[in-house]
Amino acid sequence: MTGAKDRLSRLSLGLLLAFVAVNAFGGGIYGVAGADGVSTEWLEGTPFRDYLIPSIILLVAVGGSSLVAAIGVFRQASWARQAAFGAGGILLMWIAVQLALIGYQLWLQPTFVLIALLVLVLARLLPPKR
Repeated sequence: MTGAKDRLSRLSLGLLLAFVAVNAFGGGIYGVAGADGVSTEWLEGTPFRDYLIPSIILLVAVGGSSLVAAIGVFRQASWARQAAFGAGGILLMWIAVQLALIGYQLWLQPTFVLIALLVLVLARLLPPKR
């Protein structure tokens, strides 16, 4: 990719990753604080009795990987493509495990599947590691 198309793809990818990071940090902090108003009935049949551990995973794995990847993409780092693939894969795994454990509960689940797939497609468009 070159020129305007490259810049647009890179900007779109970086903004998507930053969006995921902000949402994961917000959701993770909300969950660590007790997820007031979110039914713990969703957790019945899972290894979790509250949202603390899933929230920490959301914060660190999903939020952290997305933030690192966004920084790499915006800085045009040589490792940005791999980081973006990793962050997209982590987001897909997060949603897949969530769906396996609690089933479909919110419109956010399919929305973030689509975002994860878009991250993977845009990551593919970045130039390979030099």
